[in-house]
Amino acid sequence: MIVLSYTIIFSLTILTIRHRSVTLRKDRFTSVKFTGNHRVEKGIMVTLTTHQHIDTELCGEAVETRDGYSRVHFTTTDRMTVDERGLVHGGFLFGCADYAAMIAVNHPHVVLAAANVKFLKPVRVGDTVEAEAYVDDVSDTKKTVSVSVKCDDTIVFAGEFICVILDSHVLDR
Repeated sequence: MIVLSYTIIFSLTILTIRHRSVTLRKDRFTSVKFTGNHRVEKGIMVTLTTHQHIDTELCGEAVETRDGYSRVHFTTTDRMTVDERGLVHGGFLFGCADYAAMIAVNHPHVVLAAANVKFLKPVRVGDTVEAEAYVDDVSDTKKTVSVSVKCDDTIVFAGEFICVILDSHVLDR
């Protein structure tokens, strides 16, 4: 088995950083569904405050969110292939995992600062994968998020994402 490992570091000048806020609203619902930027499950609605305009065809769709956790489903398409055999480019898996990490943190000014990832198995066009993200290490401004991506109960991608929370949008710097 060949394991590809990448470390990706994004350099940011961080002047001040603000505390994370997660909006939770408890209501009772009879069904489980994802609508707009809200995930409704077991009577708790979590409002997504980040990545609200993401292209779900390219990064996946959030199917479960709660404080410090997310689950994203992603079906690969022909546009993602790198060869005639249907191998999917790993960047799309990374994008799905990154999206899962961002919504597990769920702050409007969260950015990825670094990632250490491993591509463990190939993914083919038409495969559906599921990314699961857990916030492991928490401080006021820095979150370490573990993400695993599975295809048919086999882990195909695993990584640790270092997310930071800025005091304003990264493009306002």
